[in-house]
Amino acid sequence: MKSVSRALAVAGLLLSFSISAADKLAEGTIKKIDAPTQRVMLAHGRIDSIGMMPMTMMFKVKDPAMLKPLKEGDKVRFQVADIGGSYTITHIEAAK
Repeated sequence: MKSVSRALAVAGLLLSFSISAADKLAEGTIKKIDAPTQRVMLAHGRIDSIGMMPMTMMFKVKDPAMLKPLKEGDKVRFQVADIGGSYTITHIEAAK
């Protein structure tokens, strides 16, 4: 019985770790905003939710209205998801 309880506890810890890693916001700096194509270029750190190493690249945004309060040079925190085979920003906010 102890081994079952221990296995359930370990499984719970692993599940909570994977959920929190997916919810963690990545950080970056806006290099370019291309509003007509709904894309933004970010120089970013590691993105744990998709296993991406630091680099600079263009991302599509799920909602172009997310870009309106932002400008080039802004430090941001964001989430990315693979939507239809394209890495897409689903949330972006100015870093505090």
